[in-house]
Amino acid sequence: MPTLVPRLSHLPLWKQDLVIALGTWLIGVLVYLSGTQVLLNGPDSTPLWIRLTELTALCALEMLRRKVPWALLGALVVVAVDVAISPSLPILVVFTDFLYATTLYGSRRTSRVMIGIAAIGTLAVICLALVLSSQWRTAILVAFAFLPFLVTPVWWAANVRQQRDIAENERANAVQLATIGELDRRAAVAGERSKMARDLHDVIAGHLSAIAIQSEAALSMATADPKLSRKVLESVRENSVSALDEMRAMIGLLRADTEIEPTAPARLAELSKLVESARASGLEVELGSVPDPSSPLPAAVDLTAYRIAQEALTNAVKHAPGGRAVLDIRSRGGILTVEVRNDLQPGHLDDGGTGLGLLNMRERAAAVGGTLAAGPSGGGWLVRAELPLEGS
Repeated sequence: MPTLVPRLSHLPLWKQDLVIALGTWLIGVLVYLSGTQVLLNGPDSTPLWIRLTELTALCALEMLRRKVPWALLGALVVVAVDVAISPSLPILVVFTDFLYATTLYGSRRTSRVMIGIAAIGTLAVICLALVLSSQWRTAILVAFAFLPFLVTPVWWAANVRQQRDIAENERANAVQLATIGELDRRAAVAGERSKMARDLHDVIAGHLSAIAIQSEAALSMATADPKLSRKVLESVRENSVSALDEMRAMIGLLRADTEIEPTAPARLAELSKLVESARASGLEVELGSVPDPSSPLPAAVDLTAYRIAQEALTNAVKHAPGGRAVLDIRSRGGILTVEVRNDLQPGHLDDGGTGLGLLNMRERAAAVGGTLAAGPSGGGWLVRAELPLEGS
């Protein structure tokens, strides 16, 4: 028996209704054959074939029990005929299923109307019993005998409907939460991709651009100044090793099955290497004020300041080769200011800040709550970033 209900619930709706109709018809036939169908005092003088015809018609309407309210109206006709002849128990029991189905499968308005009808019908049955019966005690007993056939199916269906609506709301909420979770996941993936793109750009535009420029310089001065050529080649090697280390660290992060020794991110403490690399590329770099190494900066601000200085010097090497640049980094009033000023040469005008390098610098500054401005200033080009030290 415990497995019967789950099996019935997996059947198509029309098959479920057919099983219900056949089951109620068989039970009703057994009641009529046993002679226990009488509701009022006295014997049942109605022929059996009339009772079975009423029962068959009402059970046939069970196939339409979900067609609200037409099935209920048809059932009312059969019940009215049965009451006119002589009310019988099987007809009344089967009719309760129509009350249940109308309350459960009807619209919200229909369900509320059924609850109201059940309440009004309860009072009407009690009043009618009191009017027709000579003894009030007998009237009360008769009324309470009829009430379960009216109140119980409506109350039960209303309770099932409420639980069903709660379950549907929970499923809808679960779908919405899953959708929000998927959107959050996509946003996180997009953010990580953007961060990786910035890091890759910094490595390529910084180290590899310096390697290309320094290699060209080394080739041009190989015979003229061997010592200077060797110094440039050493800088090329240093940039190559740094680029490989950073690329290896990023690839290790992408491969979850690979254990790789973590590489410390670049900091302003390594600013001297950055300046030497730019000088080896032919850029005259003047280093102004720098933060005191004994006063550590927030890690995110430290890395951001280094990357902005790296990108600005790389752009200076590209757009002002052989020129002069001034790098100034100072901390004042809870703000770390990074300034890189370089000379502009004819034919090397900026594109208005739409390049990937300037975009990456702005994104890095915004990521720590800072700002970045880049543009012509005093006959040269100025990159200025202001990075807050608090709350980074």
